[in-house]
Amino acid sequence: MKFFKDLCFEGEIVTPNNINYEKDRQVWNRSIQKYPIAILYCISRNDVICALKFCIKKNIDFRIRSGGHNYEGYSIGNDLIVIDVSRMKKIAIDEFSNTVKIEAGVQNSQMYEYLGKRGYPFPGGTCPTVALSGFTLGGGWGLSCRLFGLGIDNILEFEVVDYRGKLIIANKDCNSDLFWALRGSGGGNFGIVTSLTFKLPPKLNKVTIFKIYYPKTNLSEQANIMDIFQNLYQILDRRVNMRASFYNSEDEGLAVFFIGLFYGDPEELKRILKPLLVLPKAQADFEYTTFLQAIREVESIYPSSEKFKTSGRFEDRIYSKCDLLRLASLIKQRPIGSVYAAVTFYGLGGAVKDKGKHETAFYYRDSNYIISIQSVWENPIYAEENKLWVANRLNYLEILTRGFYVNFPYSPLMNYEKKYYGGNVCRLRCVKEKYDPYNIFNYPQSIKE
Repeated sequence: MKFFKDLCFEGEIVTPNNINYEKDRQVWNRSIQKYPIAILYCISRNDVICALKFCIKKNIDFRIRSGGHNYEGYSIGNDLIVIDVSRMKKIAIDEFSNTVKIEAGVQNSQMYEYLGKRGYPFPGGTCPTVALSGFTLGGGWGLSCRLFGLGIDNILEFEVVDYRGKLIIANKDCNSDLFWALRGSGGGNFGIVTSLTFKLPPKLNKVTIFKIYYPKTNLSEQANIMDIFQNLYQILDRRVNMRASFYNSEDEGLAVFFIGLFYGDPEELKRILKPLLVLPKAQADFEYTTFLQAIREVESIYPSSEKFKTSGRFEDRIYSKCDLLRLASLIKQRPIGSVYAAVTFYGLGGAVKDKGKHETAFYYRDSNYIISIQSVWENPIYAEENKLWVANRLNYLEILTRGFYVNFPYSPLMNYEKKYYGGNVCRLRCVKEKYDPYNIFNYPQSIKE
């Protein structure tokens, strides 16, 4: 620890000699195994400032970690320092102004519990341990986005530590260009976000959580469900959103699973979803309950960690039956060692489309959904076969779709800035040059000046 004797730091410093190092260096995607010099667990923004200045002074590379859910592990690395804000978890609500301010380590589940017990819904994500800072910076998809917009559409202000170690404010009136860029460009590009202020949705009593399961499906049935799904999304009530997974698992074989929320009662929802419910094999479950209880059920489907490879792209047209059969066929055979392979649709539209593609850094607003391809394995010896399987199928998915979702990053991407940010690349580079002129904040797929 002599190396850190010049560091004025109140949080915990974990190095390879620490008993917790092996546990603490892990991120959610367990296929990522990196060995940092140290992990600096900040407990205040002053800790963040001191940690950043220390790394700059010592000329040591660093990464910023909030929840550890970056799919490619860009929040960690070998032979560098991790500036970890996950222990910064303060939440302060102002019901008079209808806002909530959180520190950068607050996770989805913590926000839902805090607000849900006070009667508020919130347009957060679905995985409980994702930090809202990373979720929001990349856009912020969730089951409430069709009604309330993406996470970035509900943000009012960021507090950010910049390349000088200075705390700056970014909102619509102050550093508005940075405020624009932070809404959709992903984490770690312009500074270290220490807090976020959101506007609150109106309080409500109940929502409907729904699940629809189609067991033992064949390719034709899966393609037909995809077709109904895509047509439904052309006219879908914005109070409804869902995630639809077409999968091939070791336990179940080929099946389909929908999970979603409706800001209304079950009987109205059944009329809206009738085209999906009348299909053979459909097993539907509807529960009219509090928002908090509904979101707890959504969160319960996520494991504590996985080994996986995935990415997601944006839909830009109605697909033919032939296209959908080919899409379904992508998962007909799992790669060696895979326990779960899926094509998943994440619903967009509704309020997401209310803003233009240049109003924030999130460019692909006119899409109806994100389509991802994924494989999960358990034994690390099968990692390369699974990664190759995903890469081959992404080649076909690129024919049908456009862009890539920055919160589902994909390390092999060439020209990644254009694919993540579309027509907003040039403006993002200008903001980068202004707020990080020495490229202090960088990682393998960061924005370049």
